[in-house]
Amino acid sequence: MAFRGPNATSGMGVADNSKTTFLELQRKKVHRYVIFKIDEKKKQVVVEKTGGPAESYEDFSASLPENDCRYAVYDYDFVTAENCQKSKIFFVAWVPCRFSHPRQDALCNFERQLQKGA
Repeated sequence: MAFRGPNATSGMGVADNSKTTFLELQRKKVHRYVIFKIDEKKKQVVVEKTGGPAESYEDFSASLPENDCRYAVYDYDFVTAENCQKSKIFFVAWVPCRFSHPRQDALCNFERQLQKGA
């Protein structure tokens, strides 16, 4: 799958558990959110933190660092005007203003890999 090995453009790979954890959020609703980070030593995008199903958006936003970038997915539950329970998964690129470009590129490549593999 596209999640294995380094990406040709960024040289950044994706850890096996990153895809597994994302699929747990998407299909099994095990997590409310997943925050990913770049492991510089392994040259991989890895899971940094997961939030349980009962956690809120406030819990999610409080988990994002002030001075480092992250990539995250958040499973948002809502009720439509027709009183129908729905869920949407949001992809979040967390890039504080003072962050460098090489990591931004790596996160963008990771986003493309997630979208292709899902």
